[in-house]
Amino acid sequence: MTASQSRSPRLTVRHVLALSMALMIGAFTLPSPASAQQSTQQSSQPPADNDALPVEDVQTFAEVFERIKRAYVDEVDDTTLMRNAMRGMLGELDPHSTYLDKEAFQALRETTEGEFSGVGIEVGMQDGQLTIISPLDGTPAARAGLQAQDRILLINDTPTESLSLQEAVDMMRGKAGEELQLTILRDGEDTPRKVTLTRETIQTESVKHKMLAPGYGYLRISQFQSRTGEQARDAIAALREESKGKLSGLVLDLRNNPGGVLGSAVDVADLFLDNGLIVYTEGRLPDSDMRFTASSQTIAPDVPMVVLINGGSASAAEIVAGALQDQQRAVLMGTESFGKGSVQQVLPLPNGDGLKLTTALYYTPDGRSIQAQGIAPDVDVVRGRLEVAEGNGFDIRESDLENHLRNINGEADPEPQGASLAESDYQLGEALNLLRALNVLPRAQGGN
Repeated sequence: MTASQSRSPRLTVRHVLALSMALMIGAFTLPSPASAQQSTQQSSQPPADNDALPVEDVQTFAEVFERIKRAYVDEVDDTTLMRNAMRGMLGELDPHSTYLDKEAFQALRETTEGEFSGVGIEVGMQDGQLTIISPLDGTPAARAGLQAQDRILLINDTPTESLSLQEAVDMMRGKAGEELQLTILRDGEDTPRKVTLTRETIQTESVKHKMLAPGYGYLRISQFQSRTGEQARDAIAALREESKGKLSGLVLDLRNNPGGVLGSAVDVADLFLDNGLIVYTEGRLPDSDMRFTASSQTIAPDVPMVVLINGGSASAAEIVAGALQDQQRAVLMGTESFGKGSVQQVLPLPNGDGLKLTTALYYTPDGRSIQAQGIAPDVDVVRGRLEVAEGNGFDIRESDLENHLRNINGEADPEPQGASLAESDYQLGEALNLLRALNVLPRAQGGN
């Protein structure tokens, strides 16, 4: 008897559904010839031995299905049971793999393309609790002051501990104008708070820019959508034009950026790198192993940079931060990032539903996997506010007086960017200070 003959009877994955239908005494509807042909074409490669399933497990699945159909207190249709089974298969793998019904599949596409109806938060499961990864800029959630790591205890009156991630997302989505109440608990606080939000049609602009000070630009990327790389290129060109062709420094703000499209993250990193590896991925399938390198045509290869990250910087945001850090292209400032180092593929299904499946891990140029670890900044700067001490009443400067005489050189009044910037955004203020120091340092070294 050969080794293969000595094993207990086993079936390959491609035969599981057919056997289940035979065992369930007509509980399923047989697939159409077209779908069966598609399944055969997709399974044309001979399955590996470790893709086989024991007959006993298939029989157990069939028995559970039949008992639910016969004895559950409420009648449940076949489609619901099958979709629940598929959700269960994916839900137990990792927090990011999930079965998407038509509505959820469409919602995911809308988010990627930059328009959806909701309150504007990216959520995930952390330690079994529904947790905010980041609020999106300019959305009801951001205006209400919700923060990364806030735990959501209730959605309206429904405890989130009884919900799957997809169910929670579905409950928070809805028609524009409708109200949604979230009960959240923030780290360091003992009492939950209730926040009432009004859903909006959210058209997210993933890239914003402005000048922080003469010669110093600010580039904010709130998430990585399909056109983010192109928008970031345009923003940098606008900053160059505004600074008369000379950027002395740039702050790239990736705080509370939950990630998004892998290709867009590569495009953004490529704006600042003219050679070398940006990111590579490794998975079980050959087409999951990919390498992305920088091109020589780069819009800003030599501008001094500070990248701001925090606990809400995840996935594609970490790809950009990790590439710029490993290539020693930028200084990372802030707090440790979220630590999502996995890649998901979104696969459409013949019935209009979708499958989001984790297929690979990504690695920074130096070979770091940040999965469940995150990226540590080069300079730790926690979120805070600068409180300006009360003076003796003589804090007013000449430039503050109405109708004051302008400088004889014709220079414009300086913008209040020192203390005021640190007051409103301490981390950003420190980033600007570091960029200024980086520009002073070469001159000081040249004078020695």
